[in-house]
Amino acid sequence: MSLETQINEEIKNAMRAKDKVALDALRAVKSALLLAKTAGADVQINEADEIAVLQKQIKMRKEAADQFSAQGREEMAENERLQSQVIEQFLPKQLSAEELTAEIQEIISGTQATSIKDMGKVMAQANQKLAGKVDGKLLADEVKKQLNS
Repeated sequence: MSLETQINEEIKNAMRAKDKVALDALRAVKSALLLAKTAGADVQINEADEIAVLQKQIKMRKEAADQFSAQGREEMAENERLQSQVIEQFLPKQLSAEELTAEIQEIISGTQATSIKDMGKVMAQANQKLAGKVDGKLLADEVKKQLNS
């Protein structure tokens, strides 16, 4: 079942359950996917593109939640956090800290990286191999940590 079909089914389920938070999040994802499809000459988007759209939607909600918290608007911040949780269920299973460390070590040894100067080379392979399985900031932090040690 394609991601678009899953989203449409979940929208129907959210409507039946009168779940406004899930409905808002799912409609936003559907809209973002539709925009991605019609943005360029290539009408088909692949799974990696779909994952990138989902990650962008989650990142937007987390940033909004942080801003709302800073302004003391906790009910709005909580709404954004709940929406990001709804969207996260469509991402691939996230790697644990141990799995991430092992994957990064494997990539570093494969690229023969020795210092922080090689971070770009390592990050390119890590982003390609671990797309959607780990947050980009967490990935970059782990690569820095391992290249500095």
